[in-house]
Amino acid sequence: MAEIAIVMATYNGERFLREQIDSILDNSFKDIELHICDDGSTDGTEAIAKDYQEKNPGKVFFHKNEKNLRVIKNFLVNVKKFDASYYMFCDQDDFWLPQKIEHTLEFMKKTENGQKDVPTVVFGDAKMVDVNLKEYHPSFQKLNNLDTTKLDLCHLAMENKLIGCTVMFNRALWEKLDNFPEKIKMHDWWIALVGASFGKVAFLDEPLLLYRQHGGNQVGGVSEMEYIRRNITKLGEQRQALYDNCRQAKAFVDNYREQLSEEQVRLLDMFGNAPEQNWFKRHYQVFHYGFKKTGFVRNFGTFVLL
Repeated sequence: MAEIAIVMATYNGERFLREQIDSILDNSFKDIELHICDDGSTDGTEAIAKDYQEKNPGKVFFHKNEKNLRVIKNFLVNVKKFDASYYMFCDQDDFWLPQKIEHTLEFMKKTENGQKDVPTVVFGDAKMVDVNLKEYHPSFQKLNNLDTTKLDLCHLAMENKLIGCTVMFNRALWEKLDNFPEKIKMHDWWIALVGASFGKVAFLDEPLLLYRQHGGNQVGGVSEMEYIRRNITKLGEQRQALYDNCRQAKAFVDNYREQLSEEQVRLLDMFGNAPEQNWFKRHYQVFHYGFKKTGFVRNFGTFVLL
């Protein structure tokens, strides 16, 4: 069993796959297993992955899903299949910097502070790059204007601050992953809620990878001005996204109700049921109890949409 299991979700990713795998294998920390979990690719992804598996026995493993799981469950369902002390998620099209694994593990152990039985997740920053890995912004977090100091359950229920491809979590958190409802918005967000509910969430202020932006990305970075434009031009979609945050919280509390504290249950039930409340009550509850996003602009938008 390697100290770290890295789960890479792939789907028709042949274009950048070799570059990404090479960047992982070239990292300074070597006690890893890379598990490539393919979701039914029809291009050369499988052949590339099997080539690396053959050339790196005991280090690279290829797994083909029996059915299409889509990105969220491709990560969450598959990560439960592997034994390790720590776990990382990996996209198919980025580029990991040489000390990414080593520095993340060092920060993880510092955050655990000897308490390996406490569910812990850490995450870092990323340099934003174009399709050719040319940098156009040094920080995902700053580009998106996210406040990484507010990592409590209420703030994370409203706004995800974690980039899945920078996340590492320990086995204690892994053991809490027991069911994956349909209302999960993103795999990294679900991990963040588990960490905030049962243990620790911490931010490593260091760019750990080159986060490639291209037409095939499922999730990417946007500036605050782009965020405003989207809210203005697509109010219906933004309101639906906000209500989906509430539904995710409801799914979370329903899944972990017996393990959460009474106060956590009360707050998450309140937030999860907010769309069904009258205008005054849902606005009062959401903002009074700290279900907030980063900054005035985002919270004003939330007020309007809610």
